[in-house]
Amino acid sequence: MANLPCENSSLKIVSTGIYYALALCAAGALVFWLAGPLFAAPMALLALFCLYFFRDPDREIPSGPVAVSPADGKVVAVKPEGGLNRLSIFLNVFDVHVNRTPIGGNIDKVQYQEGKFLVASREECSRDNEQNIVTVTGDGTTVIFKQIAGLIARRIVFDKKPGDHVAIGERIGLIKFGSRCDVLFGPEWEITVRPGQRVAGGSSVIARRLDRKSQ
Repeated sequence: MANLPCENSSLKIVSTGIYYALALCAAGALVFWLAGPLFAAPMALLALFCLYFFRDPDREIPSGPVAVSPADGKVVAVKPEGGLNRLSIFLNVFDVHVNRTPIGGNIDKVQYQEGKFLVASREECSRDNEQNIVTVTGDGTTVIFKQIAGLIARRIVFDKKPGDHVAIGERIGLIKFGSRCDVLFGPEWEITVRPGQRVAGGSSVIARRLDRKSQ
């Protein structure tokens, strides 16, 4: 698969980032030969940025009746939507862009929706932007999460398919170069984060089960 993480010692980078970096290095070498180091320097900087952008750190996944953040970023909204509660996370270009599933269970449905490429921090992005909508059911609950493209992000990668089983916090894909993730929870969940708070994909608890608190 083109987007499996590649590991080099303690550094893990999504393979796409390595391909981009190699292509930029090759272009930089050509520019260096034709025009000199000053003109080749931007290519080298872009190659380094690609390696940084596509980093894929391991995370310690919490246990218990909880849901974890699907992405690194800043919480920009917590509000009701269609009988559910929506949590929205904005990812800037410096955040890790590998996405993870909020809960463990079976992937019931994957729906790709074409749309606009508005700035991902805007509220209307949850409805209007191009997005991948994933429904996961497990342990008596269903959670929906969305990979939403932004102004710069034009490629959503999803490595799973309906029927696959996923563990909580498992890597499921990525969104390239700035984006947004929404998570929709039913009434059995209590959202534990607030707008303005930063979260880390796979390790930050964003909600707890109200019906499992005594367990």
